[in-house]
Amino acid sequence: MQIHPTAIVDSRARIAEGVIIHPYTIIGPDVEIGEGCEIGPHVVIKGHTRIGRNNRIFQFSSVGEDCQDKKYKGEPTYLEIGDDNVIREACTIHRGTVQDHALTKIGSRNLFMVNSHVAHDCVVGDDCIFANNVGIAGHVKVGNSVIVGGNSGIHQFCVLSSYSMVGGGSLILKDVPAFVMVSGNPAQAAGMNFEGMRRRGWTSETINNLKRAYRIVYRQSLTMEEAIRQLEQDLLPVCPEVGLLIDSLKSSSRGITR
Repeated sequence: MQIHPTAIVDSRARIAEGVIIHPYTIIGPDVEIGEGCEIGPHVVIKGHTRIGRNNRIFQFSSVGEDCQDKKYKGEPTYLEIGDDNVIREACTIHRGTVQDHALTKIGSRNLFMVNSHVAHDCVVGDDCIFANNVGIAGHVKVGNSVIVGGNSGIHQFCVLSSYSMVGGGSLILKDVPAFVMVSGNPAQAAGMNFEGMRRRGWTSETINNLKRAYRIVYRQSLTMEEAIRQLEQDLLPVCPEVGLLIDSLKSSSRGITR
């Protein structure tokens, strides 16, 4: 371990080998930090917070703080962060509330750019990118490989399903289905992230089937039940990826962004 002498690290904190802690950082007693992490200067990490391996947290971030919720009365709640995440300057990530599962959970290989906020009880998957000044309200669920443009706000309890994309400066008030791109204030659907699919090496057949799926949901004036039925009958047998879109439509409780 390399802990700068000006850092304040509680003796009860569990700090693994190879962790670097820079000047003036404060680590609380219930914090666990995994191997290979680097914690920048002037960072505060507190509460029941468990951080995995090889994460990098930049200066002035606040990780594991009490949530900004009037229901919170000091109960023990938790934050779990996976591996290989980059948390840039001045990000804030808060623990959960007992009214939900008392847990905020972040996966692995995510990038949180400057001044991002992840509120209480959020669940974030893997390989997501949150650009500068993104605000994610309480109880939001984010899938894998989601991109959120800068200065966007996500309303509480919304779901951003896997491979979706939010344009910069957007306000998300309803769920965003898998693969779908949205933008605006309030946000509206603007197609699917086909360029991202190509960069991942997806086949043209898969991309064309997802284009058909988008038209079924958004362009044929069908009810949600009718659209799901047509997706299941016409596309799911030949394109398993459509199943992720179907699941996100079926599980939406707020309605989808259109």
